[in-house]
Amino acid sequence: MTAVPADWIAVDWGTTHLRAYAMGAAGKLAEASSTEGMGSLGRDQFEPALLRLIEPWLGPGTTRVIACGMVGSRQGWVEAPYRATPCLPVDPAALLRIETRDPRLAVHLVPGLSQSQPADVMRGEETQIAGALAWMRNFDGVLCLPGTHSKWVQVSAGEVVSFHTCMTGELFALLSTQSVLRHGIGEGWDEAAFQTALSDTLSRPERLASRLFSLRAEGLLAGLPPATARARLSGLLIGMELAATKPYWLGQPVALIGAEALSQTYASALQTQGITARILPATECTLAGLAAAQEVK
Repeated sequence: MTAVPADWIAVDWGTTHLRAYAMGAAGKLAEASSTEGMGSLGRDQFEPALLRLIEPWLGPGTTRVIACGMVGSRQGWVEAPYRATPCLPVDPAALLRIETRDPRLAVHLVPGLSQSQPADVMRGEETQIAGALAWMRNFDGVLCLPGTHSKWVQVSAGEVVSFHTCMTGELFALLSTQSVLRHGIGEGWDEAAFQTALSDTLSRPERLASRLFSLRAEGLLAGLPPATARARLSGLLIGMELAATKPYWLGQPVALIGAEALSQTYASALQTQGITARILPATECTLAGLAAAQEVK
């Protein structure tokens, strides 16, 4: 890796991956990543893992590192306590400074957000929300962050007012790889099948359990193509999510933050309900959020 002196370093540290960015006055100077996510590290392994990735960017003095994500979870490097909503998505004054053995590091963790009623938490998404609001000044509406645990977030006056989490991505992974449905789920996509399943669950969400098993039965009896089964499973689950979160998106401006393909799928689903969602780039939102977090007020 080429040595690039960084003014500060932005870190997105999730369960399975570590991503770091050397930042300067003009923005991103360099980036690096590894598979040393939170889930594979003990408490004493975080600092060495970070140094393996960012050492070429460190100068002789102290470099500020701003990290978000699961690195601040209870199982992470150090637990960064949640901040209760309603609140700003990130607050430079709330960063948690952690002790390091290497004097060149000044590591600060971005706390996640919590909600008491109904109980909910997020960690990492708050930084993307802050980045999105830096992109969309004066945005009042709803941000959807699709993924393993999709977040629907109501924002107003620059604050997170409330949010709602759906385990749609995790359910899709479990059902498609560990349930009886795994025998009929394959790669590929069938947009018409997705839209039909989406509409079916949105109109009658109580039928979800039986509609899921019909994927297996139709595969056995009628040779349902694996790509069609995959699209239908996605449509059924996203339809369930949209039915559960209707109070959030109905009649509201909506922006999506996530992987491009998944965001496009959610945008297509919302379009059927008359909602034209704006898609924002996830990495850029994360970096803008970390930049907002590291600004000294």
